[in-house]
Amino acid sequence: IAVNCGLNFPVTNDAGAEEFLRTMKGRPVFIGMQAEGREWVKLFSKETVAKFDYVFSDAMTFRDDSGRRMRLWIKDEVGEITDQQAFMEMYVNRILAMLNNEPIDIYANPTFLPEVIAADYDRLWTPERMQKVVDAAKQNDVAIEINNRYRLPSAAFIKMAKKAGAKFACGTNNGDRNLGRIEYCVQ
Repeated sequence: IAVNCGLNFPVTNDAGAEEFLRTMKGRPVFIGMQAEGREWVKLFSKETVAKFDYVFSDAMTFRDDSGRRMRLWIKDEVGEITDQQAFMEMYVNRILAMLNNEPIDIYANPTFLPEVIAADYDRLWTPERMQKVVDAAKQNDVAIEINNRYRLPSAAFIKMAKKAGAKFACGTNNGDRNLGRIEYCVQ
């Protein structure tokens, strides 16, 4: 069971995280922190974060090169992407910064692309870009989620990560009670 922790999310500080942990005390479940946005590391102390069984995050919320905060699943915040290659270089750099600098256990929603460029997934996620992400996940001992809802990452990415000895987690990024049965992960 995980709680959303970060800027403009239900839990924004140590007190809120500690309260959530108190409500879960004694329950026979693993307790996770869904670390939202890149600001979360400044909102929560290392001591509070360490009380969670695991921490997961994605790279779907970040500031672009102009400083604008962007959530990739919200079309209006992404806008037009006029230079797809430049966007991908920036995005891969944001993913690498997360994997190299944030104390996370699982990289969720891996390789997610905004709707405006999602149809070009196989062209934009080049082997070189995938390898950079795989190497950073492996080096930092971060598991890569195989996401049932978005069917991410691609089979090519999964095979590359498996060959590198990366760890995996199965997940859904569910927005409702329909968790599915991790069909994509099994596939």
